[in-house]
Amino acid sequence: MASPQRPGNPGWMGPITQSTSRTEQEASAMDPDLPCPGPKRLLDRTSHLPQPLPLKDAALVQIPEGAVLPDDHSGPSSNSSMTTRELQENWQKEKGRWKPVRLLFEIASARIEERRVSKFVVYQIVVIQTGSFDSHKAVVERRYSDFEKMHKSLLKSFGEEIEDVAFPRKHLTCNLAAATISERARLLKDYLRQLYAIRAVRRSRDFVDFLTRPELREAFGCLRAGQYARALDVLGRVLPLQEKLTAHWPPALVPALCAVLVCHRDLERPAEAFAAGERALHCLQAREGHRYYVPLLEAMVRLAYELGKDLVSLQGRLDDSRLRKPSHGGFTLKELTVREYLP
Repeated sequence: MASPQRPGNPGWMGPITQSTSRTEQEASAMDPDLPCPGPKRLLDRTSHLPQPLPLKDAALVQIPEGAVLPDDHSGPSSNSSMTTRELQENWQKEKGRWKPVRLLFEIASARIEERRVSKFVVYQIVVIQTGSFDSHKAVVERRYSDFEKMHKSLLKSFGEEIEDVAFPRKHLTCNLAAATISERARLLKDYLRQLYAIRAVRRSRDFVDFLTRPELREAFGCLRAGQYARALDVLGRVLPLQEKLTAHWPPALVPALCAVLVCHRDLERPAEAFAAGERALHCLQAREGHRYYVPLLEAMVRLAYELGKDLVSLQGRLDDSRLRKPSHGGFTLKELTVREYLP
């Protein structure tokens, strides 16, 4: 007869999921897009418990895509002896604390802009984040030709994925009629929502550039011209939107954050410059091979010295990086940033 003290037997109450948990943690570290553990996994881990509840008494909970799990780990451990009903109730409580993050697109208004030889419609796009209070509502303006250019680029990369996404057709006449503008604004809003619903598309460079690149080019142009206050104004409007669009890849924010650092530093605002640098370092984490890593640390060491902050940790990271990679190209942080988003 099998001993009840051996793992796998009904009487065994010791830990049975240590290796499984470790494997899942390692997989999550390698691929942050792996699905979070759901009720099905909880039920699988407790399959050794006697007398499971019928399916009708256990309401399965579906994890919403993009949900942000809470940091509180006070729930039951994987080797808990809780009943299935208790596990389901606990899962319902945890579900209530999630904050699904999504972006909504609205065409708030449209205006006719007249140039010397042409007239065209400019659509105002408002981007807001759902799931929590959004204090940084983004507003950008784009022409129909900008939408059309993005759509052609997306077709080259995601032809099959967007084959069912309807792009508003071009009218040969009456393009400036109020009814035409209103209808096209509605269709463009639906078009953006359909694109955003496709994960590969919303993470693509074409989609992100459509919503951020014109403003970033303007900001970096002001930086190159020494118009630091104007550059900071534009960066302050586009950075929150870029952060929402590139949450899956934080290093994408580093050039813009370093531009903020350079502007504040040259305006003799070392505290604000240091705060921007801290954000940039957080985005880089331990990516020592990134081209901004060493120049950013060099700038941060100087700022820390100027502000009287503890620079031992920053200097240590800089020295370690130099030992591993003796040469990083010799560019200063400002020399790197002025090369971004060239016309």
